Amino acid sequence: MQTHQIDIAAFVPEHLDAAVTLSRQVGWPHRPEDWQMALALSEGAVAIEDGKVVGTVLVTRYKEESATINMVIVDGSMRGLGIGRRLMDAALGLSDGRPLRLVATEEGLPLYEKLGFRETGQVLQHQGIAAKIAAPAITSATTSADLSAIAELDRQAFGADRSDLIAYLANVGTFAVIRRDNRIAGFSVLRSFGRGEVIGPVAAENLEDAKALVAHFIALRPGRFLRVDITGVADLSDWLAERGLGHVGGGIAMMKPPIAHADSVPTIFALANQALG
Repeated sequence: MQTHQIDIAAFVPEHLDAAVTLSRQVGWPHRPEDWQMALALSEGAVAIEDGKVVGTVLVTRYKEESATINMVIVDGSMRGLGIGRRLMDAALGLSDGRPLRLVATEEGLPLYEKLGFRETGQVLQHQGIAAKIAAPAITSATTSADLSAIAELDRQAFGADRSDLIAYLANVGTFAVIRRDNRIAGFSVLRSFGRGEVIGPVAAENLEDAKALVAHFIALRPGRFLRVDITGVADLSDWLAERGLGHVGGGIAMMKPPIAHADSVPTIFALANQALG
C-alpha cells in the first residue's frame, strides 16, 4: 500500500506558480495575477508532498467581523486522503473564530456541512461576450474622494468592513457609481480576471440600480469577454443572458455559523459580492 507524507505549511509567494497549476487542473480561469491579488489580501495554507504543492486554501479576514474561505483545491490524484479536511482545519485556525463564508462546489458540500457550514443561497456564474448596449444615464465614473463612501456602502451590503479590498480594487480596477441626493447610492467595479474581465462587487439600493451598475461596464466593453457572479435574484439571469452573459455554472453560498435572524441580513442590495473566488 502506498503511503503519503502530507505536510501543511503556510502559503507564501513561492507557492503561487504551483497554485496556478492546481487551479488550471480543476478548470478555474485564475491567472498568476489573480492568485497574487488573493494572496495579498489573505493568509493561507498549502498541502505539500515530497516538495510538491498538492492542495491550497486561503482565508481573507475583514477586520474582526468576518472572513471568507477561498481557493480550496486538492490535486485530483490526491483526493480521498483527507487533505481537504486538513486544509479546512488550517483555515478555521486562521479565521480565529470569525464568522465564515465560502462558496462550495457540489463535491465540497459534504465536508463543509460536517464542519458546521450551512447553505444560505446560490451563486450563479454568468459570462460571455458582451453585447453592444446603450450606457445607462444614471451611472458615472468615480474619483479617489469617493472611496470612503464606497467602502461604507460595501460594508452595509456585505456585513463587514472590506476597506482593504476596496482600496486594492481601486489600484487594479475601475469603479462606477450612482450619485443621488449628494451621496453615493451604489457602486460596481471592473477588473481584469481570468479570460477577460470581471464585474464585482456590486452594491445598490435596489435591483434596478444594480442592473444599471452592471450595464455601465457591459456598455464600455462590447465584444469583450466579461464575467459576473450573482446571487439567485429573480429575472437577473435572463437579463444578463440578453446582454451576452449566459449562465454557465455556479456554487452554493455557505456560512458558519448560519444566519440566525432575518433582521441580520443587510438591507443594501448586493450581488457579485465574493470578489476573490
